[in-house]
Amino acid sequence: MTILLKKRGQVFPRIVIYLVGLLVMALGVVFLLKSNLGSPPWDVLHVGLYYNFGLTIGSWSILAGVVILTLSAIIAKEIPQIGAFTNMLLVGTFIDLYFFLPFLVTPNHLIGRIIMFGVGLLLLGYGMGLYISAQFGAGPRDSLMIAVADRTGWSIRSVRSVIELVALFVGWRLGGPVFWGTIVFSISIGPISGFALPQCKRFTDFWLGKLKDKNESKHLGEEKTNRGAVL
Repeated sequence: MTILLKKRGQVFPRIVIYLVGLLVMALGVVFLLKSNLGSPPWDVLHVGLYYNFGLTIGSWSILAGVVILTLSAIIAKEIPQIGAFTNMLLVGTFIDLYFFLPFLVTPNHLIGRIIMFGVGLLLLGYGMGLYISAQFGAGPRDSLMIAVADRTGWSIRSVRSVIELVALFVGWRLGGPVFWGTIVFSISIGPISGFALPQCKRFTDFWLGKLKDKNESKHLGEEKTNRGAVL
């Protein structure tokens, strides 16, 4: 895939889209956590680990990713794509950096927290759509989901549900923040992602197409200039 992208001259634009997607997705996670209305299942686990063993939420996101990628490699009997590793490292780092921003605070009123939660859902869904549209590989949790589905023959939806329920249960036992927002997230993230992914793919294809046309026009102009200089 990398060779193909190099031939098209689109490695850098795709890296930009990939990084923007991860930044947006991490911001969505922080919005959901800061809303105090219940966290996504995996973040219930990360926060529960943070409560019990210290470090930071982003650090536990990275460490959990290491374990998940190891399991994925064992189950699939192959090393995950480089995108899974960069996803793991960058999302955890971005989450911790966002927590340092002084203006990202929990609203005092319920309406404000509900709005923050809703915005977080949208940011997470569209951030996921952007990073996936860059085609640099799935994240650690998606890699595990795909590996288990391929090995067992179960549907992606069933495997995803089981994995998230396990993460949620362990996180809840560790004291992670489970509230009605956790249920809302679990029900709504699928439809939101299903709506966001095609939009993000169309945006990425459109932008990359514009850049490709611009580069081709530039090369044609340079060739004409060179021919004129020779003549």
